[in-house]
Amino acid sequence: MGVTGPPGPVMDRDEVDRALARLGAEHEAIETSLLALQDHAGRRLLEGARLTGVTEERWTAAEASITLLWAYFDAYSDALRSAREIRSRRRWSSREDLVELTELLRGESVTVAGSALASAPTLHGTGRLSQSFSLATLVERMNDLYASSLDMVVAADAVWSALPARIDLLAAELQRTRQLAHSVGVRPGEHPAGDDLERITGTLTQLREQVISDPLAYWTPAQGSSAPGGGRPDTTVYDRQARALEDVRREIDAVLTVRQDAEKRLVRLRDVLSRADRTLAEARTARGEVLAKIAATEVPVVSGPPTALQEQLATAAEYRRQAQWNRLSPLLESLEEKADDELLRARESLTAVTAPLAVRAELRGRLDAYKAKVARHGLAEDPFLIERYDAARRMLWSAPCDLRVAEQAVLRYQQAAAELLAAPSVPEQGEPEDHRGARS
Repeated sequence: MGVTGPPGPVMDRDEVDRALARLGAEHEAIETSLLALQDHAGRRLLEGARLTGVTEERWTAAEASITLLWAYFDAYSDALRSAREIRSRRRWSSREDLVELTELLRGESVTVAGSALASAPTLHGTGRLSQSFSLATLVERMNDLYASSLDMVVAADAVWSALPARIDLLAAELQRTRQLAHSVGVRPGEHPAGDDLERITGTLTQLREQVISDPLAYWTPAQGSSAPGGGRPDTTVYDRQARALEDVRREIDAVLTVRQDAEKRLVRLRDVLSRADRTLAEARTARGEVLAKIAATEVPVVSGPPTALQEQLATAAEYRRQAQWNRLSPLLESLEEKADDELLRARESLTAVTAPLAVRAELRGRLDAYKAKVARHGLAEDPFLIERYDAARRMLWSAPCDLRVAEQAVLRYQQAAAELLAAPSVPEQGEPEDHRGARS
């Protein structure tokens, strides 16, 4: 919809003809827009819907605006028809005709009856019987009323086109999920996922009712946009329920997986707990050996196998026999984590208990390694080294073995071997040998 030119002095014939041509084209464009609004699917839906809330308020105002819009258009059409009749009187319009046409085309010559203005928000209750407009002002009024009415109609139609269909699809998916959940024992009051399904069902039902009766409550206008219908449907509530349903589906899938893999997982659990028990038994045996073979060492106490895990494992087996998959699923997950932790604890206990034996083995290996090194340098028969080697070996191969004393003996042997290996080579015959004087 356009806007006519500003008022001015008396128009000549050419100006009048150009103005009438422009106004005729404008009239046709306005009429096309109004008819399109009249036939808009969103407007027809609004007329037949039981509206509530903000949509009811805005549609009441929009209906009044559309009524006023047609009244303005009728007045505009009458003024244009009158102007055309005046211009058609003569091929060459007289001065009086041109003055009359100028007043009609540029002045406030279009009168709208008060009955049509009664619904206008700015004029309602003023008591005016009529009001006069110029054609330019009338077009501006029609532009504003058309834009506001179309914005409301397009917004409502966009929400109705987007949300109810999506809600219905999600509701169908929800129904299939409920049936699947029921088949695996996921029911309200018995499983959290069953309670979630009930809540999602209620929320979707309420959401659909609200969207149908008050679509504009779920419309987010575009920031800074002046075009009619600028914005998008607000799908926040719908998206939240869709995510919640997806979470429930994952939970049910986990239950289904449990039903398929329950026996295999129970067998693995028994194996893990059995390995943990055997490891703890090995640790207890090793602790007795350490206490007998290693002196002056604190050996940690080895706890027994946890009976609670065995009881929970028996409960899990019972759930499987009774096909209570919804209860078995979280129990298996908890048991698997606890069983792995128990096996790790048993292995750590065995490592801690046998640590002194590992230290003794490391000292024995170090002692034999230095002995082999000394032998490669031809010093294996050195009496001093033999003495220190035998002292360290007696400590390491005796029971109980004092690791601290044995370690000092190994260090003394290492130091003696290092000093001997670092000493000058064997002197020639006749030269004195004085490398033992530095030993202590």
